[in-house]
Amino acid sequence: MMVYFRDNIEDLKGYEPGFQPKEAEVVKLNTNENPYPPSAKVMEVLGSLSAERLRRYPDPLGEEFRSAAAAVNGVPTDQIMCCNGGDDLLTIAFRAFCDEKRPVAYPIPTYSLYPVLAKLQNCERIEVPFDAEFNLPAKLAGTGAALTIVCNPNAPSGSFVRVEELASLADELSGVLLIDEAYVDFAEKNCTELIREFDNVIVLRSMSKGYSLAGIRFGYGIAQPGLIAGLMKVKDSYNVDAVAIAVAAAAIKDREYFKQCVEKVKAERSRMIEQLRAIGFDVPKSQSNFLLARYKEGNAAKICEELAKQDIYIRYFPYPGLADKLRITIGTAEQNDRLLAALKEIVA
Repeated sequence: MMVYFRDNIEDLKGYEPGFQPKEAEVVKLNTNENPYPPSAKVMEVLGSLSAERLRRYPDPLGEEFRSAAAAVNGVPTDQIMCCNGGDDLLTIAFRAFCDEKRPVAYPIPTYSLYPVLAKLQNCERIEVPFDAEFNLPAKLAGTGAALTIVCNPNAPSGSFVRVEELASLADELSGVLLIDEAYVDFAEKNCTELIREFDNVIVLRSMSKGYSLAGIRFGYGIAQPGLIAGLMKVKDSYNVDAVAIAVAAAAIKDREYFKQCVEKVKAERSRMIEQLRAIGFDVPKSQSNFLLARYKEGNAAKICEELAKQDIYIRYFPYPGLADKLRITIGTAEQNDRLLAALKEIVA
């Protein structure tokens, strides 16, 4: 067979999403979805969309959502960019800032999509290891990369780098700092304030986690107008659809429901840390909606396999620094109890 792809595509091992079981009754704790449904206001908007709105192309900038997100984050509308999920913003950033002469840098282990996007863009990737406590590596500031990415809270560790440390990093960098805050809804703080101080900072946000909208693929970026304008040149002409714009705007406006969901996840997160530690797991604190747990005397891959036999799905990563650990999404109390019961049997 003829080889039609570019060399870097032919050699690429693509991103591997978490397993998506078809059955409705499984305990699905492997892809960090919110276990609770979207706001009732979201469903009202979804049911009221007209045929005319679907017949026409969507607003290319998503102004309805931009206005809502700007109000929530306390920034002007021209500092918001709508995206087809947070991954869309990552793709746009790689296309905008990176090439064969302009590398990307990020600490590892982290979100496994970053090296895939680097390979697609044919840019050098500078991977700087975290220490055992997932502290921000000092060497990250001196890489000279065109784009530096810090996932905060980090995936898959759930660890959080203080805002002050990221401000210092932004000040030292000659390139752009993209702070991937896909999981920040469950953290104590966020980095929105850095946008006001630095013209080289982009903050990524997701509507998939705290707002229960993983199924519509919607995210957004926050940055100063100059960066937003440049990124707009790179995005697809209509990168977010009309349904997603309307639904995401309704979700981000319903602050009370959002806060209720986040608090329920946080409460279950605390309980799960305590319960997992009680049955022999080493579980650091997390500021995300998942935990990274290590069983001190067991095989992580085998535990994951045994759970899957019971239709309970969590995530295992066979990578350096992660091969002895399991990532567990925080589910409902009932889902978490079923997981705990199964784990107690497996590790007994």
